[in-house]
Amino acid sequence: MSDTIEASWFAEKIANRTIRGIALGTRALIRAGALPIGTRLPPIRDIAYEMRVSPATISEAWSELRRQKIITGRGRNGTWVSGDRFVAKPERLASSGNYGPGALDLTKAVPDATLLPGLAEAMAYGASVQNLNSYERSRIVKELEEVVSPRWPYSAEAFLATNGGYNAVYTALHALVSPGAPVAIEHPTAMRLLDILEDLGARIIPVACDEEGPLPSSLSGALQQRPTVFLFQPRLHSVTGTTVSPRRLDLLGDILAGSDALIIEDDGTGDISAMPPISLGSRFPERTVHIVSYSKTLGPDLRLAVLSSSPAIVDQIQSYRSFSAGWTSRILQAAGAWLLRDPSTQQVIAEARDIYQKRRDGLAQALAHKGIHIPPGSGLCLWVPVASEQYAMVTLAARNIAVNPGSKFSIMQSNHIRVATATLSSRCEEVADAIALANTL
Repeated sequence: MSDTIEASWFAEKIANRTIRGIALGTRALIRAGALPIGTRLPPIRDIAYEMRVSPATISEAWSELRRQKIITGRGRNGTWVSGDRFVAKPERLASSGNYGPGALDLTKAVPDATLLPGLAEAMAYGASVQNLNSYERSRIVKELEEVVSPRWPYSAEAFLATNGGYNAVYTALHALVSPGAPVAIEHPTAMRLLDILEDLGARIIPVACDEEGPLPSSLSGALQQRPTVFLFQPRLHSVTGTTVSPRRLDLLGDILAGSDALIIEDDGTGDISAMPPISLGSRFPERTVHIVSYSKTLGPDLRLAVLSSSPAIVDQIQSYRSFSAGWTSRILQAAGAWLLRDPSTQQVIAEARDIYQKRRDGLAQALAHKGIHIPPGSGLCLWVPVASEQYAMVTLAARNIAVNPGSKFSIMQSNHIRVATATLSSRCEEVADAIALANTL
């Protein structure tokens, strides 16, 4: 096979002339090796002519393949086969580097394993849960619902246990949002959320934020594009460490009252925040999905989160889950309930919260002494402004310090770096010196 093919040859190989049929047929040719990587595809109009379909049909099929990164290029410059991988991967997460043993890795804003509660007693308790080994697709075990309900920021009508916070977001979006639909989301936001939206093929609409949360004017502008969902992190923003103020939440609610967009609230850090849980669920119970993850406080291997919404929405999400696991382990749910009731576990969480705050504040104060001021906040990382993102990454890497570029957390340009502080128990001055040097450009 040469580096180019004829439109007539291509048309002969594709039997199904629908958008989906053309996309699937092209994938099959690539998988079979008939279209090797590097092959230049014929112009859209030539293929459309040979297939007796509209150019728009070919263009839509190409858009699907381009989203999957199977083909690349567009317009007069031509289109090429660029990949033979048909299972999507989270590009932002997958692009994390592998660092040597001597590197100070500040890329992962994850909990310090030494500050997590022990699971032995909780797991032993979980093994005695009611209906153990039943194939009934239950939504949430009764005792977990009983312990989370009083802590919930509003009186929810229905609950559902999921396999972690991102699993809840992924499942909710795929159950409720059509591929290609517009979704409004904070700028910046968690890179995992952007990976999920891009996998869904959503049209991402960024909503600018300040120290109080999403800007009402920016949300209002985003709603003009009629997004299906507004996705945000009201209690503790996982990137910037800010919390949506009650005043701002009211303003956002006033704006959303004029929209029919679903509201997905991601509380991914839970009680690492000292602030009480907040939600628009009491105002819009029929279209709010509120998600609380327990990975950062109880441990990631517990694989546990809980979401709430209206019975109709929870039923839709549960129906989607029935294609796969169907329910979250009752053992893990009961273990989670035990930990949430256990006073000693709550003390461990409180102590961890204080330590995380001191570590974050320690680097923020060291940066302030260098003239780099970070807004007050909490959590597991700092969102640090830099003169040049690329220069900052190179400068820090030269000093064996690894951080994440701000570009991973937005589809917009952002001269920032994200520095994880959860395990930064020392070396704050060293990191601050390196960041200050990176800002001398």
